[in-house]
Amino acid sequence: MTFEWYFVSGLIIFPAKITTVKKILFLLIFASSAVAMTARDSNPLKLYVGTFTSEGAEGVYLCSFDTVTGKLEKRQVFKGFDNPSYLQSSADGKYLYVVNRATVQVEPTGGFIVAFRINDNGSLSFLNKQPSYGADPCYVNVSTDGKFAAIANYGGGTVALYPVDENGKLLPATSVVQHRGSGPNTARQGAPHAHSIRFSPFSSQLFSADLGTDQLLIYDLSPAARQMTPAAQPFAALPPGSGPRHFDFSADGKFIYVVNELNSTVTIYENQNGRFTELQSVATVPADAGEGNYCADIHLSADEKFLYVSNRGHNSIAVFSRHANGLLTLRTNVSTRGDWPRNFTIDPTGKFLLAANQRSGNIVVFKLENGIPVFSGNELAVPAPVCLEFLKEE
Repeated sequence: MTFEWYFVSGLIIFPAKITTVKKILFLLIFASSAVAMTARDSNPLKLYVGTFTSEGAEGVYLCSFDTVTGKLEKRQVFKGFDNPSYLQSSADGKYLYVVNRATVQVEPTGGFIVAFRINDNGSLSFLNKQPSYGADPCYVNVSTDGKFAAIANYGGGTVALYPVDENGKLLPATSVVQHRGSGPNTARQGAPHAHSIRFSPFSSQLFSADLGTDQLLIYDLSPAARQMTPAAQPFAALPPGSGPRHFDFSADGKFIYVVNELNSTVTIYENQNGRFTELQSVATVPADAGEGNYCADIHLSADEKFLYVSNRGHNSIAVFSRHANGLLTLRTNVSTRGDWPRNFTIDPTGKFLLAANQRSGNIVVFKLENGIPVFSGNELAVPAPVCLEFLKEE
């Protein structure tokens, strides 16, 4: 059966020759198709929230996120962990890896990395755990092939590499590296403080930002030997006293963007034939913002036209325009509508930015309009949220 119809300004207009029965039949088909499309588009995503149980949270929270409405809802909480503060799922969406800041009475080396199997409904099944080999584990990253996990230990100033078996379990660490050095900020940089570590998406290397030494350290990864060793360029130096914390890679491998906690800047490094050289440093807050700001997280937008940074103290998301040559221009600062925005994430559709305000205990959902976060009207109360991780789904 063939219909001739027109869709004008939200109205369906039929030619006069179409009978009433055919019009009704068509409208029923059209309505059922629209409902099916809406249901498919609004299929909620799974979001895991890492927290500080020492600040009143209960563990890892599982939430659902509607990519049409921007609504965020709590579904389940997985208890029994000490400060499950940072987490990441494997690329195939089968496993979740979480760092736990345990007390020395529980784990003398300072904490754990824990592996979970992710069930179809998003619930977590414990697989195993390994010691962190350093106090205050604060970051975990999983290789794209899922064969390795790496963690950074803030208090211990160490990084550790763990092979992962075919069932997602963590094998004992095969490489633990102690960072060395200090920085000019005597209150915060008297010793190394490894704050993040990531597998390079464009080479067989790992990068680690150390807040205490003002360095972005570079390691070569040998999968066969299960070792990480200093690269030919062992580190890229940050401006003294900057305190590098997190970083993000451009998709083409030409640039690394490092957010500095102590001096509220982003420093850009350009890859010039395998060697990383400083290109630019730019402030994340206005010149009149005053003191008391500490940057936390950093992410490029999906189209890489924008870069975002969370400011704790200023309590804002800094929005940068990213130019074709990799340089940045600060566009604006948007309030996170809460206190102490530690971590934030961009949803897989690229339409929303979610900010976790640690001290005020709320996750706020922003819609990205021409790259600018605009409050969506949605937020969710979660105690001490410090990490947001959308489940990667194939």
